[in-house]
Amino acid sequence: MRSFASDNNSGVHPLVMEALNRANEGHALGYGDDPWTAEAVGRLKETFGQECEPLFVFNGTGSNAVALQLCTRPYNLILCAETAHIYVDECGAPARMTGCQIRPIKTQDGKLTPDLLRPYLCNFGEQHHSQPGVVYLSQCTELGTVYTMEELKAIVSFVHQYGMYVHMDGARLANACAALHLTMKELTVDCGVDVLSFGGTKNGLMLGESVLVFNSDLKKEARFVRKQSAQLASKLRYLSCQFTAYLTDDLWLKNATHANGMARLLYTKLKEIPNVHFTQKVESNQLFLTLPRPVIDRLLETYFFYFWNEAENEIRLVTSFDTTEEDIRDFVQAVKNCQQ
Repeated sequence: MRSFASDNNSGVHPLVMEALNRANEGHALGYGDDPWTAEAVGRLKETFGQECEPLFVFNGTGSNAVALQLCTRPYNLILCAETAHIYVDECGAPARMTGCQIRPIKTQDGKLTPDLLRPYLCNFGEQHHSQPGVVYLSQCTELGTVYTMEELKAIVSFVHQYGMYVHMDGARLANACAALHLTMKELTVDCGVDVLSFGGTKNGLMLGESVLVFNSDLKKEARFVRKQSAQLASKLRYLSCQFTAYLTDDLWLKNATHANGMARLLYTKLKEIPNVHFTQKVESNQLFLTLPRPVIDRLLETYFFYFWNEAENEIRLVTSFDTTEEDIRDFVQAVKNCQQ
């Protein structure tokens, strides 16, 4: 049975698997000196702009750790929403690898604003305090909400006034672009983001992410930081070739649009059921809702999903590129059955 626990649980898109099989023919130079990596770099530059510096890495935590190391020194402060992946779900890896203090900020919907950030932009030049160095944004947020271009530009402009950087975690960037009908460049480079963790494993890739460095001041040390962070793959072609497939014929957009559409369909069906209450806007492929605990317990007998706030009986459901209408129908019927 298909799960609504996470888009990490879905399989690999067939076109990505085909790309992996093609890259598996014969021998090739390691560490990125191969034609598949060169092609993938070219596709990323076409997508985000020729000035970007793409660095392929193993996973999302690694991409965030590399990106944040580029933006900071150990005496810096990393600002993020209290729901941020780097603060909640990465076992302290970014803090350990940067040496920085991470300061969480309370939000209502997972989204930071200049007004929320302002109280923390202080103590500059004061040797007794960590120095604000970078703001971490998730797009989409961990609550499934989406930053608009206007919201991103406002944050970036505000933060840059203080000489700080903006790092975007784009694990679900494709879903945000699909929701807003914008390109990936428009939601990153055009908004002034300095460095991006660009993910695809939640949207059809097998493994691997890419750190895209946009700010020229951060490029000089990027390859050394990746290597020292144990994120340079010897057989790099197996990471990079997936991005060529992902960026060909808008596969990334088709997958994300489908996942978002399935989330909207699931929302439409569930909201009609008694005792189902949504706690966040459904803007991407994540849904947050509460159900009576007996209903949740019965559902867990046949479906796996995560609690978001167990004390409030709040759960999270996530749709994927391979979620079907039949999956939606079966789950909705299961919710109805569990309430009887």
